[in-house]
Amino acid sequence: MISSASNQPFIAIACGGTGGHLFPGLAVADQLRQRGCSVTLLVSPKDVDQEAVKSARDMAIHTLPAVALQNRNYFSFAGSFWRSWRAARNIFQAQPPRAVLAMGGFTSAPPVLAAKKFGAQTFLHESNTIPGRANRLLARFVDGAFVGFPEAAGRLRNSSVVVTGTPVRSEFQSRDPGVCRVQLGLDPYRPTILVMGGSQGASGLNGMILSILPLLGGRNWQWLHLTGAGDFERVRAAYAAHGLTAVVKPFLGEMGLALGAATAAVSRAGASSLAEIAALRLPTLLVPYPTAADDHQLFNARAFVNTGAARLLEQKQSTPEKCLASLHDLVENEPVRTGIQAGLARWHAPQAAAEIAERIVNALARRADVHCPVGSHVAGGCCKVIA
Repeated sequence: MISSASNQPFIAIACGGTGGHLFPGLAVADQLRQRGCSVTLLVSPKDVDQEAVKSARDMAIHTLPAVALQNRNYFSFAGSFWRSWRAARNIFQAQPPRAVLAMGGFTSAPPVLAAKKFGAQTFLHESNTIPGRANRLLARFVDGAFVGFPEAAGRLRNSSVVVTGTPVRSEFQSRDPGVCRVQLGLDPYRPTILVMGGSQGASGLNGMILSILPLLGGRNWQWLHLTGAGDFERVRAAYAAHGLTAVVKPFLGEMGLALGAATAAVSRAGASSLAEIAALRLPTLLVPYPTAADDHQLFNARAFVNTGAARLLEQKQSTPEKCLASLHDLVENEPVRTGIQAGLARWHAPQAAAEIAERIVNALARRADVHCPVGSHVAGGCCKVIA
């Protein structure tokens, strides 16, 4: 562990934009706090960020005026980038960071580049098989990189890349399904299918599930469907029209509870969702977001499918019959379920957050030893290693 004679080492984590960047960042932040670090989260103004960080404890939160590059609107993006860099610089002037960790996405680059002015060590984590544009840019500038998929390591221009897996929060562990279902207002004994389109829902995935409702017949299934705000009323009305038992919510913060309640799931293939699915060994039909940057969700899904850890159905190739057949196997076919659960075990990296935190802390300690003569660690100066 690192200790300072005057205060805790200050580490900033840039993790906003989507739940897939934010939630792994929260997991690492918790591990850094346990190692005696002071942590600040740098997030975007998006609702998903502002809602999710309410659960953060004992760490500061700063919102950066960041927007993603959309529709080739380079002028708007450049202005946002400059404002985010300046905001991060102002935060760091008030309290210079010892390290900055970027979790990917459009909030990542400005804080890392701003931190360089203050001599901070810089790191990034890439959750996906195909690195995003921000991390591809940052890789050549940071001191170290961590990746969730082995395939990503060779796609980052950095000499220090470590395969750690993708961090998940501590709530993602095996639970009693019946207890979880009761807490969500569901029957504790009926097979439960969780439908989730990511932190903001997915209209295409919602429509695909609604198309199979007339085909369900007498199946004793019940549903937990997270729709996103836009489709909530449409989806809720469809289940009611078919007389099906369903809990429909636009958003659910307690995703550990949702996955714990499920017999099987239908999900997009964002890396953070996949890590959570693996942690709970939940048989899942993956429907990659078809317009994801560089089609990275499809590559994520294929990595799972190639190791027997999931089923894949591309949205453009979906029919109600194909979707229902896949779900039937995931819910009712025990050999299929057992095989997928064994495949998911390969992708569960329960120590990912701890390993990333430990490597950052150790890097700070090594720099302290290099820059401080033995015995000269003083208040306000470098940190020292405590056994």
